[in-house]
Parts: sequence; structure tokens; C-alpha cells
Amino acid sequence: MNSEPAIIFFDGVCNLCNASVQYVLKRDKKNNFRFAALQSDFTKKFFHQKQFVPKTDSIVLYYNNTFYTESTAALYIAKQLRFPTNLWYVFIVIPTPIRNAVYKLIASVRYKWFGRRDSCMMPSADTANKFLDT
Repeated sequence: MNSEPAIIFFDGVCNLCNASVQYVLKRDKKNNFRFAALQSDFTKKFFHQKQFVPKTDSIVLYYNNTFYTESTAALYIAKQLRFPTNLWYVFIVIPTPIRNAVYKLIASVRYKWFGRRDSCMMPSADTANKFLDT
């Protein structure tokens, strides 16, 4: 990745999404990522400034002045992590509509299967500098 960290925008009340953020935090040894909850004021302002209208129920990756969503965002994130997580990137060869159909299926049941929080998670003191909306 370039010198400017990518930003991962995630559903801050989704337990699956929060677990995924924790997973990335533990494996982001190159300090490639910053994080912001989709529900945050920072995110709303950022998207407005960039004239970006996010898809509902999707992770968003902002990297190199480009927005990536759904399965493409997830695979680009995986690509930047250590082995074996980076191997997930091989699925980029699957046509986007097929990948996104699977992504949307999981997104549609994420609250039912994994639950949700009443409010966005608070980062720990040692990771707070990676969150842009705290």
C-alpha cells in the first residue's frame, strides 16, 4: 500500500463487523489501515466531502482516492494482511456479481446470526489512534 493508510468503514453496531475489525487490527503489522464506524459523524462528513453514497449493508474501503465496497473491499483488505489471510485474495478472480451475492447473503443475516450492539464499540487505549471517529 502507499504511505497513506487506507480507511475501513464498518458497521459499528454489528458484532460480526466488530470482530472482523479486531481481526484486522491484530494482523495489520504494516499499519496499513485506519477505521471508522459507518454511523459516525466523521464518516458522514468524509462521504459528503468525497460525494460518495455508500451501499447499505456494506463494508467500505477507501484507498488511493478510490472507494471499494462489498466483496471487493473485503478481498483488498485481506490482500494486505499476513499469510494465510492474504490467500483469500485469490477469490478476486470470481466475477464480482457472484462474489457480491455471497457477501450480500451474509450481510443480510449478520445481525440474526452474530447479534448487534446498542452502540458502537470503543477502541482500547492501544488501538485508539487507528480509529478516526473517537
